[in-house]
Amino acid sequence: MPNCNTTTIPSCLISSTPSILTASPKTKWKTLKELVDDAKARPGQITVGASLGSTSHFFPALFEKEAKLKFNYVSYDGLAQRRNAILGGHTDLTDGNLTQKGKVDAGQLRFLAIGTEKRSPELPNVPTFKELGFNVLYAVSRGLMAPKGTPADIVAKLDAACGQASKDPAFAESMKVQGTDVRYLDRKAFAAFLVQNDKLNKDIARDLGLLKRP
Repeated sequence: MPNCNTTTIPSCLISSTPSILTASPKTKWKTLKELVDDAKARPGQITVGASLGSTSHFFPALFEKEAKLKFNYVSYDGLAQRRNAILGGHTDLTDGNLTQKGKVDAGQLRFLAIGTEKRSPELPNVPTFKELGFNVLYAVSRGLMAPKGTPADIVAKLDAACGQASKDPAFAESMKVQGTDVRYLDRKAFAAFLVQNDKLNKDIARDLGLLKRP
């Protein structure tokens, strides 16, 4: 996920992959409410597979804070290890996205809630956190950054190219195959998004003890 720093400047945002709280089918929960009730009855006993300090950690942590729960995070080096753990029933929860829809349909995984404003057309039966009463919006967003000092006309060309690509049906279809939505923001809107997104991630990191408190 791109962020602001002193060596780069934002060009444009081009895509967003909604995060979905995903459970092992070996768990007894069929709904998010059942998970919440169980987590409150057994604080610290529900395991979440995550690569610590990454979006796979921050997303469930955001829900954990919002729902006032206590999870037990199990650290894995990357996506492959996290996915094998949840598929094998070694962890209870992990982050997921639309690319796992086939495994959900096959009964190998279970989607509980998606971090979007509205339900995904691809997953009409998966509720949003917001409709269930939890203010959780989260996605892995991707955009282009340019080195600081890049001439304005070059940055403008990058921005224009992103805007044009976002209107291409073939690009939208290729993103859909990867469980990703086309989400174009121009330079100004992208810069504002990064400020807001960086604050969210910094707040979560502080809550997790990954940053020193001021």
